[in-house]
Amino acid sequence: MLHLDERATREALEWRPLVEALREMFKTGCEMPVRHHHDFEVPGEPDGTLLLMPAWLPGKYIGVKMATVVPGNGGRGLQAVMANYCLSSAMTGEMLAMIDGGELTARRTAATSALAADYLARKDASHLLVVGTGRIARNLVPAHAAVRKIEYVRVWGRDPVKALAFAEEIAREEGIACAPVSNLDEAVSEADIVTAATLSDQPLIRGEALREGTHVDLVGAFKPSMRESDDEAVRRSAVFVDTRAGALKEAGDIIQAIDSGAVGPEAVKGDLFDLVRGAQPGRTSASEVTLFKMTGAALEDLAAGILAYEASAKE
Repeated sequence: MLHLDERATREALEWRPLVEALREMFKTGCEMPVRHHHDFEVPGEPDGTLLLMPAWLPGKYIGVKMATVVPGNGGRGLQAVMANYCLSSAMTGEMLAMIDGGELTARRTAATSALAADYLARKDASHLLVVGTGRIARNLVPAHAAVRKIEYVRVWGRDPVKALAFAEEIAREEGIACAPVSNLDEAVSEADIVTAATLSDQPLIRGEALREGTHVDLVGAFKPSMRESDDEAVRRSAVFVDTRAGALKEAGDIIQAIDSGAVGPEAVKGDLFDLVRGAQPGRTSASEVTLFKMTGAALEDLAAGILAYEASAKE
């Protein structure tokens, strides 16, 4: 059995191959129950969340991720998301690999975001705004740079010190001009792509601030009680999601906009299955505002797990 630690997992999941592995998995599909979602008490802090995410390709592979999301970890200097991923044979049940689930999650999440942007962002998009300063936010920059020629990155975070450190790291390691911003509305109004990866329960991205042609990418806020955008951002946009089942059950940005009456369920024009299979055209004009809401799906973990295993097994 292979054991892939954080570094080995990162090295096995290069951005462009990972985006293409996800594209192929959404095209062909797999067996994927809706994920198990359980809150657990953390004394003196916001509740944590336990996620159990199985998926399988009959006769080939079966994978299960166990992940925890603990908002209070930021104050301890730890990652909010912790996970392990187990990949087994779907023919014999033999365990094939244990993969670092935190790194797998961060990279497949960012790559799924980039896959959606490949259909929904303008072809000439070059200015990326990142809302959030955590691990997944950090991965969003090189992931989007794999599908668009990103020349400028701006970052907004609640903690200016973390935002500055983020900007310095991006400039140093990715070779892309990056700077922190303090006025979020102004930064939103200037960006071609606005991507958010936070645990916010209050809107951060306001629809009034969006200019024509912007692509909004919402990666965080994975519970119905959470949201990163306001009703106006959803109302103004052509809305797509990674999976309809997951979004209509868990995506607070969509659920709350529907509950308020700002939009109806028909506002969701399609999901990644529709986009990669050509059932929906994605962006239809240079002036259209598009919005992608990701909740995360076991299919994405399985695509990444298989790629990591097969790439490592060849070595």
